[in-house]
Amino acid sequence: MSDICDVCGLPKEICACEDIAREQQKINIAVDKRRYGKMMTIVDGIDAHELDIDALITQLKSKCACGGTIKDGKIELQGDHRIKVKETLEKMGFTVEVI
Repeated sequence: MSDICDVCGLPKEICACEDIAREQQKINIAVDKRRYGKMMTIVDGIDAHELDIDALITQLKSKCACGGTIKDGKIELQGDHRIKVKETLEKMGFTVEVI
């Protein structure tokens, strides 16, 4: 007997909660200039309660080959990676807007 998801009511093997959460979120990507002229790519609008943000930042850091962190619910990546981040998030099923 399989477990039932509390949110969607489907068996856990075919649960679609994370896919639905990805489609409903609006993500903004922006670039910020920091100290000494360093650029930071800021990914905002991700709800950490619905998605595994740690796994997401790990994937983004490996795709962009850069360092990064999570501060105040925003993902900060070192460097200007707007195009790579947008392509990666769209492949994952997110709705992305670049500022």
